[in-house]
Amino acid sequence: MPRQSHRHHKAHGSRHRKRDRRAGSIATQQSLDRETTSLSHDTPSQRVQFILGGDEDAEHKAHELFTELDEICVKDGKDAEWKETARWLKFEEDVEDGGERWSKPYVATLSLHSLFELRSCIINGSVLLDMQADSIEEIADMVLDHQEASHELDDNVRVRVREALLKRHHHQNEKKKNLIPIVRSITEGTRLPELIQTSELLVQVDLHFMKKIPEGAEASNVLVGELDFLERPIVAFVRLSPAVLLTGLTEVPIPTRFLFILLGPDGKAQQYHEIGRSMATIMTDEIFHDVAYKAKDKSDLLAGIDEFLDQVTVLPPGEWDPSIRIEPPKNVPSQLCYIMKLHVYCGAVGGDERSEAFLGGGGVPRRIHRNPYQKWMLFGGLIMDIKRKAPYYFSDYKDALNLQCVASFLFLYCACMSPVITFGGLLGEATEGRISLLGASMTGVAYSLFAGQPLTILGSTGPVLVFEKILFKFCKDYGLSYLSLRTCIGLWTALLCFILVATDASSLVCYITRFTEEAFAALICLIFIYEALEKLCQLGEIYPFNTHSDLDRLTLTFCRCTEPDNPSNKTLKLWSERNITISAVPWSNLTVKECIGMHGEFVGPSCGHHGPYTPDVLFWSTILFFSTFFLSMFLKQFKTSRYFPTKVRSVISDFAVFLTIVVMVLLDFVIGVPSQKLKVPSKFQPTRDDRGWLINPIGRNPWWTVLAAAIPALLCTILIFMDQQITAVIINRKEHKLLKGCGYHLDLLMVGLMLAVCSIMGLPWFVAATVLSISHVNSLKLESESSAPGEQPRFLGIREQRLTGLVIFLLMGCSVFMTGALQFIPMPVLYGVFLYMGVSSLKGIQFFDRLMLFGMPAKHQPDFIYLRHVPLRKVHLFTLTQLTCLVLLWVIKHSPAAIVFPMMVLALVFIRKLLDFCFSKRELSYLDDVMPEWKKKKLDDASKNMEEVPASESSMGRLENYITLYECFVS
Repeated sequence: MPRQSHRHHKAHGSRHRKRDRRAGSIATQQSLDRETTSLSHDTPSQRVQFILGGDEDAEHKAHELFTELDEICVKDGKDAEWKETARWLKFEEDVEDGGERWSKPYVATLSLHSLFELRSCIINGSVLLDMQADSIEEIADMVLDHQEASHELDDNVRVRVREALLKRHHHQNEKKKNLIPIVRSITEGTRLPELIQTSELLVQVDLHFMKKIPEGAEASNVLVGELDFLERPIVAFVRLSPAVLLTGLTEVPIPTRFLFILLGPDGKAQQYHEIGRSMATIMTDEIFHDVAYKAKDKSDLLAGIDEFLDQVTVLPPGEWDPSIRIEPPKNVPSQLCYIMKLHVYCGAVGGDERSEAFLGGGGVPRRIHRNPYQKWMLFGGLIMDIKRKAPYYFSDYKDALNLQCVASFLFLYCACMSPVITFGGLLGEATEGRISLLGASMTGVAYSLFAGQPLTILGSTGPVLVFEKILFKFCKDYGLSYLSLRTCIGLWTALLCFILVATDASSLVCYITRFTEEAFAALICLIFIYEALEKLCQLGEIYPFNTHSDLDRLTLTFCRCTEPDNPSNKTLKLWSERNITISAVPWSNLTVKECIGMHGEFVGPSCGHHGPYTPDVLFWSTILFFSTFFLSMFLKQFKTSRYFPTKVRSVISDFAVFLTIVVMVLLDFVIGVPSQKLKVPSKFQPTRDDRGWLINPIGRNPWWTVLAAAIPALLCTILIFMDQQITAVIINRKEHKLLKGCGYHLDLLMVGLMLAVCSIMGLPWFVAATVLSISHVNSLKLESESSAPGEQPRFLGIREQRLTGLVIFLLMGCSVFMTGALQFIPMPVLYGVFLYMGVSSLKGIQFFDRLMLFGMPAKHQPDFIYLRHVPLRKVHLFTLTQLTCLVLLWVIKHSPAAIVFPMMVLALVFIRKLLDFCFSKRELSYLDDVMPEWKKKKLDDASKNMEEVPASESSMGRLENYITLYECFVS
């Protein structure tokens, strides 16, 4: 059927061109040469390729189009006006029957018959390309002149048709009382002053809809209707050059480029309406849209329509209800890749060398990328990182001047405070207060200023905490000075990191594949979730709840302060210093604060493990914890809801976590239950009186510990390197569309330098925090501002800048001056933020998608690309291997053998290498490749198309699919 359509098109097109030449239409030598050249293009696809591959001038440059369908009905001499019935920016919107509202955007469904009728209209109608006109009057005169030249047109009919074309246009957004009449009568030759036109536009414009229209867009007006005095249809397709702002013609004040006019006898209103819808819909097609801008004659337009028909899908009438409106898809398949290969094909046909930029010498797509590490030199990678990032340094601050960055640092400040306080508290417990938290601010500020990838957020991580606990226990068991030995290990680790930077060891990140990064990322996410739930459960020890309570004994419930039975030496020393006579102390009358100050003991059924408590605190903390989690999730997804304007939804989504914290703090304050609050130091000072700001690397330890520290430093270096680089690889994923490049060597250098400083000052070690970094990136996602109604905003990339990280850690350092405000934040709320970050970071990890397949029947499994090409048993084997590694990491982290945890993280790379013996390279390319899922599907579809190319079109078809493959690689 399509082939017959093409042959039919060719025959009719030839006859029509001959008829035009016989009628005396102008034919220059250039158009004759084009006719000769076009004979070599047998199919519409080839013709379209030739059209789009031609030279592009400024006047024929394609713009985004807004299409409007206006209809008119003139009967029995009654006064009528053009009424807007539908519009297209990408999807169709109809004026509902009531005429007071627009329908929801939906995918236009067209009848095949109306498309063929549209094709017939173009063949038999007038096609006026590059018409120069300044008003609708001039356009009407030129169209009618062309109609008279090709068909007989009575003078009376001409006048009445002109009157109909110049009638007022009524748009759906207009209110009759606000309408300013447009003077268009034949007798009035003067035009309205520019000031009046501008005022009219301001009155009638829908400003909200104008924001949806891209900058530089042009209009395409489709005018259809029935006139009772016509005997045959009048059809015209007009392209203006240049585009002209025709006041009152279009709903929005943008210049008109195209007009399609179809006026016919009465009785066929529905037929004209469907042809108008077909014309408007085809103008929104990316391919025909470009053809319409570049077409030089009628045959070019017909080739564009035939190409559109080749791509149309027909649904059987008995299996589909045409009245059903199809919701716009979440991800609209773009035809950009197809347009690219059309351009490149024409360059190859014309002998242009552009095709060589896309293809290798053997016709195989070349994966073009720059490898800065091809030629090795000392500090070569570091130098390349600095050269790559230096041009963007000032833009890293300028690009941060956006409200989204304010929301990001407010969220991340609260999010970073939670792990710093949590892990800081754990470090304090594990090291008996020998660690200060000043390092968080100092390290974060330095890293944000000079790192290669400032989107990475540093923090105290679980693996580092494990190493600290083991080291402290070792020092305590063998009587060594913990801070001195830790300083030696830190300095050795910094030196080893410096050596890794000098030798370009960071280039080994190419061996960190999806298998390794997902196992590590999943571990960190689970640690966040586990720590959040564990801290909530620990509140049950401080604030226990009574089970199996006996109401009859409620009057016997008490909690009082008593003298300790076995006072410690510290307590006796305190009493001696204060000259306290124990027998004279009224223990039973002391308040809780006084009892704690006197080191008394609490006894009674109402006392918990740590003294008096309020029974409701645990349950209230649980409510705060889960309310914070669910409210954060709800507000973050609020952008896709149906309530409030788009801007309001976007702001609520950006500030989701911050708004949640504010709401929970206010709720906790109003309810008044004494939940556990955030405790922030009120001044900068070492955590213990027996230590200073600088730590002696030897101290009271033997001299040989300085050399022996190199052994644990090697393990620490492996841990720091893997933790830092795996997080950096996750942040620098291709699907994040980062434009300013990465800086693995520069990142590691900054981490090593700050690790040395923190070791000398006895501060915590900070390294890239996976979950915090992922949350940081997610909070800075960029989406297209102007999206067509019904179209989902397009993901454009990440707002790459340094200011959010810098402000986060500066604010963290200033927290000591904000103790009065921060002390109102309940710790369960921060634990809820902890849980939210852990759960939200699990999204996008393919490992969990594959885990879900174990309990899912085959017919209900999603259309993942790896399920198309890899047997399900192999998918399960790969998932089980990854799950085993994750379980081993978890077990080792919580076992006495936790000292080998860094080696196990490194072993993930070697385990992945062993999978080469169990899986083929093709299977691993689908299961373990870092390429995004959508890009794999595009590659898969392109490769299938290459196999289906007929022998007669093999060279051209293969070239097209090679370009598709290339586009997928380089994007």
